[in-house]
Amino acid sequence: MTRGYWEFRSKGGTFRIVPSNGRFHFFFEEENLGSYHSAVAALNDLLGGYAYYPSARGLPFEVPEWTFVRTG
Repeated sequence: MTRGYWEFRSKGGTFRIVPSNGRFHFFFEEENLGSYHSAVAALNDLLGGYAYYPSARGLPFEVPEWTFVRTG
């Protein structure tokens, strides 16, 4: 199984969706913005305005558009 996380580098900082223990954690820089049941749910929450960050403007709407970073 490939391990890793999804990352998007914006002008305002780096966003990451990191799988851990069956959940997906959404980070902006080092701040954990929440735990979700799927990577898509994490992204939808941010893009839907439920977790607002000014730096989120311009984020890709689909997880596959993010860069997958392999960790092992």
